[in-house]
Amino acid sequence: MKALFEQLQHFDTELFLLMNEKHNAFFDVIMFWASDKLFWIPFYAVLLFFLLKIYKKFSVYILLAIGITIGLSDQIASGLIKNSVKRLRPSHEPSLMPLIHLSKAGPGGMYGFVSSHSANAFGLLTFLFFLLPSKYKWLKIILFCWALLVSYSRIYNGVHYPSDVIGGAIVGILSGGLVGMIFQNIFKYNRSLQQ
Repeated sequence: MKALFEQLQHFDTELFLLMNEKHNAFFDVIMFWASDKLFWIPFYAVLLFFLLKIYKKFSVYILLAIGITIGLSDQIASGLIKNSVKRLRPSHEPSLMPLIHLSKAGPGGMYGFVSSHSANAFGLLTFLFFLLPSKYKWLKIILFCWALLVSYSRIYNGVHYPSDVIGGAIVGILSGGLVGMIFQNIFKYNRSLQQ
C-alpha cells in the first residue's frame, strides 16, 4: 500500500511539473487573474443578473443556497481536509521550489490538499447545473469552462498538485449536489421554471 501511495505521489509530482512548466508571458497574466477571486466579480454580477431574470423573487433563496454551497465546500476543503492532511503545497516543498514557475501571487498558504478554489468553483457549478432549466445549457457550459480555468490556474501558478485540484473538484461536486438536492426537496418549486 505504501509503495502504491509513493507511486501515485511520484506521478502527481511529475504531472504537476509537466503542466507547470508550460508557461509564457501571455498566459502568465491570464492565469494570475484566473486565480484572483476579485477578478471574477463582473462574471458573478452577470450570473446574478441571469438568476434574477430567470427566478425573480425566488432568487433570494437560490442565492442563500449558493452561499451555503460555497461555505460548505470551502470549510470542508480548507477547514477540515487541509488541516487534517497537512500536505505541503508544491510551492513549499523544498526539493521542488527551484523547479516551479510561480505567479506573482506567490506561494500561497502552507498546505494544498485540497484546493479550495477548485472546491468552490465546482460547488457553484454543480448546484447551478442541476438548478438551471435545460434551455440554459449554454450557461452551464460557460460555468463548466470557468470552473476548469480556475482549477487549472492553480496548477499553472505553481500552488497545487493535480490531485489537489481533483480532490477539490470532488468536494465541490459533492457539496453542490447535496445542497442542490436538499434545496429542491425543501422548495419543490414550480416545474415550469426548469423547462
